[in-house]
Amino acid sequence: MERSEPMELFAIVVMKVDEPYVRSLSAQVERELRLLHIVESRLTTQYDLHETHAFIRVETAINEKEVPAIRKNVVQSLANVLADHIIANKESIILRNLIIKEFKYEAKDDLDAIEGYCKQSLYNENGIEDSPILSGCSGRLRRKQVLSEQLVLSLEETSRLSLDGFLKFRLQEYTDELREIAEYAIDEFMMDRQYQEFISLLQYFVYIQEAKIPGVHLIHKGGHEFVILNDRLELIDANEFDATFKLEVLEKDINFEDMIVSTLITVSPANIYIHTRDPEMTIIKTIRQIFEDRTTVCSYCRTCDIYLGEAKKQDQLSP
Repeated sequence: MERSEPMELFAIVVMKVDEPYVRSLSAQVERELRLLHIVESRLTTQYDLHETHAFIRVETAINEKEVPAIRKNVVQSLANVLADHIIANKESIILRNLIIKEFKYEAKDDLDAIEGYCKQSLYNENGIEDSPILSGCSGRLRRKQVLSEQLVLSLEETSRLSLDGFLKFRLQEYTDELREIAEYAIDEFMMDRQYQEFISLLQYFVYIQEAKIPGVHLIHKGGHEFVILNDRLELIDANEFDATFKLEVLEKDINFEDMIVSTLITVSPANIYIHTRDPEMTIIKTIRQIFEDRTTVCSYCRTCDIYLGEAKKQDQLSP
């Protein structure tokens, strides 16, 4: 005998929310259930809003004996849509709470910067696999899978799921992954802060130092190959200058970027003319940041033609 009154299959309980939020989540659930194409089940979705909480109900009007089969079909779809909802609407809140409570960052500027690094890992175009801390399938898909599996288990235990309770008590594996992302973001934040402090120190040193020569030409011949010339286009030997500044290199070989910056600071030019085909290269951006208005980037001039044109010809002749 067919039921005349709808029967509740599942109910999602959400606390302290406004009607637009509940209406939106209810619509998401309804759209997902339509994709099941179970017309005979006569599934409906509705919500009830109360002062302190709201119910989003999934109901059916079929024969009671058929309910277990329909419930089995519905549970995975409901878990999927709730997993998507958590990632889209709750993930950033969970991350911020982790950063505040576990890592003790509370200043707004710090939180915004760390969250920015988190977003680079969470939502880059290729997924989290580009991050050095995680590999495999897309990070978002993996997190959704973890959430979906836990949601299925919860919905199989009870037909009334408290979303807030689920977020608080059933998300250990998911939270562990977010914590790992937060740790990576904080490491990046600290390295960037140290880098900016170091750049500021170099800027100050350049500011208080008097110019020793009128100018230099920094020739970027490609890749990591640079040549530093004086204003007469002669090779510069930094050893000829009194080295009042030397970059500290701790437990590693000095790299080409350190050498270039150290040489430029040592010779202390009034102007630096940067000849390059790649002005966005990191070392060039760093030099411009340190020496500020002393720098001029040239994409083509006679010097470029002599040095970069020659480099281009050599590249063309290379096998």
